[in-house]
Amino acid sequence: MEDSHPWIPNSPKGIVREMLKVIGVDDVEELYSDIPKDLMLNRPLRVGRGRPLSELEVLREVNKLLERNRGTDNVLSFLGAGCWPHYVPSVVKEVIRRGEFYTSYTPYQPEISQGLCQAMFEYQSMIASLTGMDVVNASMYDGSTALAEAVLMAVRVTGRREVLVPSTSNPEYREVLRTLISPKGIKVYEVPYEKERGLMDLEALKGLLSDKVAAVYLENPSYLGFVEEKAEEIVEMAHEVGALAIVGVDPLSLGVFRPPGDYGADIVVGEGQPLGLGLNFGGPLLGIFAVKWDSKLIRQMPGRIFGATTTLRGGEVGYSMVLQTREQHIRRERATSNICTNEALSALAAAVYLALLGPKGLRRLGETILYYSHYATKRLNEVEGVKAPLFKAAHFKEFVVSFEKAGVSVEEVDERLAKRGIQGGKPLKKEFPELGEAALYCVTEVHRKADIDRLVATLKEVLEVGG
Repeated sequence: MEDSHPWIPNSPKGIVREMLKVIGVDDVEELYSDIPKDLMLNRPLRVGRGRPLSELEVLREVNKLLERNRGTDNVLSFLGAGCWPHYVPSVVKEVIRRGEFYTSYTPYQPEISQGLCQAMFEYQSMIASLTGMDVVNASMYDGSTALAEAVLMAVRVTGRREVLVPSTSNPEYREVLRTLISPKGIKVYEVPYEKERGLMDLEALKGLLSDKVAAVYLENPSYLGFVEEKAEEIVEMAHEVGALAIVGVDPLSLGVFRPPGDYGADIVVGEGQPLGLGLNFGGPLLGIFAVKWDSKLIRQMPGRIFGATTTLRGGEVGYSMVLQTREQHIRRERATSNICTNEALSALAAAVYLALLGPKGLRRLGETILYYSHYATKRLNEVEGVKAPLFKAAHFKEFVVSFEKAGVSVEEVDERLAKRGIQGGKPLKKEFPELGEAALYCVTEVHRKADIDRLVATLKEVLEVGG
């Protein structure tokens, strides 16, 4: 069409004039008059090839762009810190791409969505079993917002307005937490850690606890990888002052470690990305949220809860949403959350993954991760100037590696490794300056013994001969 732009709908001048007339504007400049002139683009967009492309041409262009990316299929990566490299079985992707799941949204009409409703019920049941908790919702955005929602929930339940978090917890979680609670006047205090082991300093915790504290949060394992050996004691200390205990978990660690429900957690949150979601350029993620059987907690849960019941005649099981305390379902002032985006597809992936592995498979996977990560620290300690793990505590999957005595920055180490096809750990100086030249490394079941040996050999090379 004359004067039309190949990629801008309704761009012919005649159509533009008609649209402007309908909305009562003389020209496009008037429509965008609130935009500063120096920010306006005064020429047509130069995109593509200046003409419509065929499907084959588009495919070639996209593939050419994608070839510039480097992923874990062609780079040996030891990067974790919130999104971790794990193997995703093919059956997980096969199930979630089925049309009845892939394109469905919230099942507001359960009579035509029994498959998805049952899948969400099974997800909740498996997470409850894994965490040792009683009630699970489906589902939250990610681990960080799950924590924020847990804190808001604790404030509503207790009527208090302070929360304690470990200074070693995920810095992005702490940032999201502060962002979401800032309008509500809730105060966050960070509990320092023991310098040798990284564990929460119980004396410092004791000094911060009071009848103003709504909740105490702990990560087990922590963001820095170590296992919080004093978790049960921390939970007891929180309960002594009437505060709730929120425990953040890596769900895969629960195949080998005690579930939080066993040591008294009131609320369990976590990131479900390890449960069959892969990396996918950083998303989508899945927030895990579970509580113990307490009506005060259950009635304040954000999101949705799916339940099972029987038909009036009995003999048949039906599934539906039994709790949905969101602002579009009840009065806005009574809503527990504005969580609206549906993460059911991610929850479905987690359900398929957990069902596929089962209890024995999860245990074997956890043991494999423990074996390879501890083998990695043993080998890394053979490299002159390197210490791993930095903290003298048990760890799972991730650990801090110190290059302080190597006389080189973590950024230089990562740059030299990258030239040799290896992605090193995440530098920690910005978030934990007291650790000096240290990085957070991640080892999972996707790393073979040969991969770890290659990392060690390459580190020796780059530290001895430089770039």
